[in-house]
Formats: sequence, C-alpha cells, structure tokens
Amino acid sequence: MGDRINPDGSAKSLHIDMLSNVLEGVPSHKVSEHLLYSYENFHGCVAILTEDEAEVIAGMDGVVSVFRNENVYHHTTRSWDFMGVLENVERSNIESDVIVGVIDSGIWPESESFQDQGLGPPPTKWKGRCQTSQNFTCNNKIIGAQYFRADGNFSKDEPSPRDTVGHGTHTASIVAGRVVQSASFLGLGQGIARGGVPSARIAVYKSCWSHGCTSADVMAAFDAAISDGVDIISVSLGNPEIEALPYFRDSIAIGSFHAMKRGILTSTASGNTGPGLRSLSNYAPWLLTLGAGSIDRKFTTNVQLDNGMVFEGISLNTFDLENKTFPLIYGGDAPDTIFSNSTLSRYCLPDSLNKTLVEGKIVVCDMLLRPDRGLEEVFVDGAAGTIMHFVEPNLYDTALSFPLPASYIRDDDAVHLIAYTRNLTSTPFGTIHKSVEVKDASAPYVASFSSRGPHPLSPHILKPDLIAPGVDILAAWSPVASVSRVEGDPRSVPYTIASGTSMACPHATAVAAYVKSFHPTWSATAIRSALMTTALPMSHAKNGEAELSYGSGYINPLKAVNPGLVYNAEEVDYVKFLCSQGLDDINMNRVTGDNSSCQGNTTNWDLNYPSIALPTSVGSFSSMFTRTVTNVGSPNSTYNAVVTTPQGQALSIKVQPSVLSFNSLGQKITFTVRVSGTIGMRALISSSLVWDDGQHQVRSPIVVFNLS
Repeated sequence: MGDRINPDGSAKSLHIDMLSNVLEGVPSHKVSEHLLYSYENFHGCVAILTEDEAEVIAGMDGVVSVFRNENVYHHTTRSWDFMGVLENVERSNIESDVIVGVIDSGIWPESESFQDQGLGPPPTKWKGRCQTSQNFTCNNKIIGAQYFRADGNFSKDEPSPRDTVGHGTHTASIVAGRVVQSASFLGLGQGIARGGVPSARIAVYKSCWSHGCTSADVMAAFDAAISDGVDIISVSLGNPEIEALPYFRDSIAIGSFHAMKRGILTSTASGNTGPGLRSLSNYAPWLLTLGAGSIDRKFTTNVQLDNGMVFEGISLNTFDLENKTFPLIYGGDAPDTIFSNSTLSRYCLPDSLNKTLVEGKIVVCDMLLRPDRGLEEVFVDGAAGTIMHFVEPNLYDTALSFPLPASYIRDDDAVHLIAYTRNLTSTPFGTIHKSVEVKDASAPYVASFSSRGPHPLSPHILKPDLIAPGVDILAAWSPVASVSRVEGDPRSVPYTIASGTSMACPHATAVAAYVKSFHPTWSATAIRSALMTTALPMSHAKNGEAELSYGSGYINPLKAVNPGLVYNAEEVDYVKFLCSQGLDDINMNRVTGDNSSCQGNTTNWDLNYPSIALPTSVGSFSSMFTRTVTNVGSPNSTYNAVVTTPQGQALSIKVQPSVLSFNSLGQKITFTVRVSGTIGMRALISSSLVWDDGQHQVRSPIVVFNLS
C-alpha cells in the first residue's frame, strides 16, 4: 500500500504512470492490472509489487509511504430494552435520512430484519451504489452494497455483498434492524428483535471474507463510504497484532481520520483479548472505541449426574437430550495412543482422543482458553456431548454455541465431576440439559473478554471510551453460516446469539445515529462527546480495572440526545495531537493524506477530550489539563463544577473557573483542571468532574494510574 500526495490530476492515471516507471518488463497495457485500488479520499493506492519495486516507489518524489497489506480481524433483543430504548421511544422524523455504513462481512438481504416496508426512497444525499448480482439486490432499507477484494481470489467466496460468514448481518441488524416479532436462536432468547434505529438506512461495505479481512480492502471500504455520503460508520474489526500498531500503519485509524474530516463518526470495537491490561485495538483518539458490557440476561445449562448431583453451567445449548443419560469419560483417560497422550487428550485437542473410547459418551474436557472456536474433536469423534471447565481462573460470563450438547462449569464443581467420572468401581452416567434464560441481577458489568487500557501509544487518552451491550446478544444471522464455527454443524438459523466487542460497537453506532437524527449538523466529536458525558457511571467493585475497562461508563442512549455541553475537536486539534506523539512530517502525512506539518507546533498538546487520564510514576504528581466546552443545551444556563474524589486517597482536583455561565447556544468556555496528589505502585485512583446546571449533568471521568 502506498500514499502519494498529489492534489492535481486524476489519481488513477497518476498511479498508473508511477507504476509504469517501476514495473520492468510489463507491457504498458498490462500495468493497470497491477493497480488494485486507487483511493479517492486518501491520495493512495494498492498495487502488486515485489520488495525491490516497493523500495523504488518509496524513494520517488512525492511518495509519503509504502507499507504492506495486513490482515484485520472481526473482533450480537433484550439489550435495547435494558438501556431504556423501548419500542415506542421518541424518534426524530428524519431518522430515515440517517445512513449507517457497515464495514464487515456483508449482509443477508433476505433477512426479515432488513425488509423495507413503509420506507421511502433513499435520501437525496446518497451517492452510493448497489453491486447487484443474480442473487443479490438492495431495497429501501439496504440502499447500498459493495464488496472489496484486492487479490480477486473468490475460490471459496461468492463475489457479491452477500454475507456467508454471519458477522456482518449480525452487526448491521443490531444497528438498524427492523422490528421482528418472535425472533429467537432455536427457542433461546425468544422475543422482539430490533435495531437501535430501525428506520435508518444501511450501506454495506463487504471487506471481510471466509479468510478474514485485509487492510487494503478495509481502506477501500472507508474510501467508498466517505464518498457515498454515509453519516456514521460502524467497524467491528480490529488489529490482531500483539504489539500496538502506530497510527500511520493502522488502516482503520487512517480511514476514520478521513471520515472525521468530513464530519463522519466511526464507531469501533476495542477487541476481545481481555481481561489483561494494554490489550486494546482501535485506540485512535478520533474514534469512538467500545468495550463490551453485560445485560440483565444470561443463559445457564445444567449438568446432571445419575447420582443426583446437579451443576449449573453456561452455554447456548439448543439440543434437548430429553433427560436421557450417557456414559461419562474424562478426556485424559481417552488418549489416541498413536498420536497423543493424556496431557493432550485432557484438553480434547485435535487428533488427541481415541474415537472408539469417546463415541456415544459425554466427554469431560479441561480447557486452557475460552472455547470460542467450538470443540471440533469431540464433535468429529461422535461424542454425545461435552462438559468443560477451565484449569486457569476465568469469568463465566459469556455463553457460547457448540455443535453438540455442551456446558462449561466452574472449577470447584469440576473437581467433583472428574472424581465421579474417573470412579473405577462403576460406570458413571450423566446428561446435559437444554439451556434456559435467567435474569442476571448483577448487570451491568464489563465482560471478561473485553479489552482493557491503558492506551498503548498515548496513555493520557482514556480508552475504551464507553461500554455497550456485548454479551449474549440476539440478532440476525446468515442461514448459510455456521453458528458454532465448526464444519459439519448442520444447524441453519435466521437469528443467533453472539458475544463480543463486535456486538457492543453497533449498539454505540445506533446510539450515535439516534443522536445524529436529532442533531444532523453536529460534528463527529460532538456526537462522541454526547455519548461519553451522559454515560452511566460503573461500579469499581464489579470491575477491578475501573475506567481502564469501561471508560466513561455504560452507554445511556436517551440522555445522549440532550447532553447540555459537548467537548468538540477539529482536524487541526488531532494534527497537533499527532505532533505531540512525535510523528515526523512523513508519518503525519500517512495519516492525514495532506501536507500537514509539525513545525512550530507544541510537543505537549492538550487534546479537548471528554475524559482525563494521568499516567504517572510512584510518588507525588501534579498536572494541569485544559478543556473547552460548547453550549448545546439551554441558551442561558449556569453550570457548577462538582468534583468527586475517593475517600482515603491523597488526591486534589481544582477546577478554574468553577462556574460556567452561558448566554447563547454555541458559546464556548475554556477551563482548567489541576490534578495533584500521591500514588503508590500498581495503583489506580478514580474520580470525576461533573458540570451541573440542574438539568444536565455533564460527567468526565478523571483517572490517575501507575501500573509499572
């Protein structure tokens, strides 16, 4: 992938001319075949080059950067009711003019969630297109659909915007699915399925396939979405790298920067590699970054032994064994003697079990990691079911689907189960019951898998920004996609239940679209600020990593429409921020796509962010933060600063001025926040600043941490 800044002339002809000077031995009429994408909004292109050819182009005058095409990965009825967005909630009369761009694995257009009954033609601002094919058409709900695949290899995939993976259909229906009565996953989660903005339009940009996604295709999707005129972009994808990508190598950061320049907010998933710290994806400060939280519903799957013992487990078990019992066998006692031993077979790893010993039995398996890829081995070997437990501490907060009767139980229960299973004096029997829906009274809390901060590149930016429902979410699905991701699973469903920050992201996208429908002229950063400053504060007791796991808190859709004040930022502010991160002009231009320069800019820029994070060393600390708020509430209003600090902590927060008086809408006032005190090693101090006028409570978390 390359970027060349050239505001004059045709971008495509420029790129072909550039390649003509590099591709030795390639006839002039064949040069264009090496050009895969010529982006309109990023002043860049994607081309097939050797390492040597890439080096030559990198040295050309006007070429900002050349980098590899890298992989990007997918990181969901009850949720909207849980957030207070009831079916009859007040809606703007222009909600149907809001266009949401979904960059994902495509869409299943025949789903009932995407029927267009009662919707008029697309908004006149729409400039996109629908790549129709023999079996794919758009309608007045799905107003646009395009697909992107730079390598042109469709040997395992259908060259159309149709979703055969399921992920894109799921996320799109969470955002803007129509109201569907009696939806369920084979009877689980029965109820009304609907998106957060059911009248909004959907534009689909398929850049993910059976093999995953690439940065070139994701960038092409951003390029098209920006040109097409979408209002909000939803991207439930993320960087799989262990080490954080710099902004100038991150396709989602670059694409969303150009979207932000045009007033388009990009909502993204924080990643599913929690609960460890510093595990975030999608941390650019111009993004809205979502962690996953629970809702007040979960699914339990009981395991019952023939001695009367019952263990409560967790899964999405749609299979009904009708109380029939089966012999139990521990995986460690059934190794394939040719290829395996008990050390491997206890984990039920591929090719580790003796098929003759496990066929027709319920296999008990130890688990090292969350079994989110299913249990192919016991399924292929013909087991009647499987019971799992984790040998390392793990939170049991997410139900998963398997291709056979299955449940995972807690460690203390597993001790009794395995002892009973390995009793040599008799043949143990047991059964696995079908899953049932129960109330989760402890909700909301941050999901164990949800990625945490601090920000890997800029720890003074608090990420994630928010959490939204991402656990056990029912939404539309592609009937040709596997619900367990195990080959051979015969179940075909129009709706399924899934968990992940991929599901949290479209919830926030929908709330952003909802706010946009009431405030069509608001900037991307104003909308993000509205979501952050109105979020519900979370309990530190339930979430050990505090703000590093949930940011500003749990998203609060109805409050977000009327935030009172917003923290705004423009392109120039983010350019100054990038300068403060030590980017030189070349790397800066990789992000901005223009001739932005850091010369003369400060190296300690105070970005006008709606939250405050202070990473510091052990001992005393003192820092000053400058923020500016814009009045979007009542023309004549007075806000008082309310500071909350924890008892027993040496923390002082001083706000100047402590009273903000406004006499017009759009008026801006700047204030400072001095945070000082002392902190110990591996400590985190949580506090907050609330601007309160009696009607609006504009809340910003303030977190000080030392994690060295």
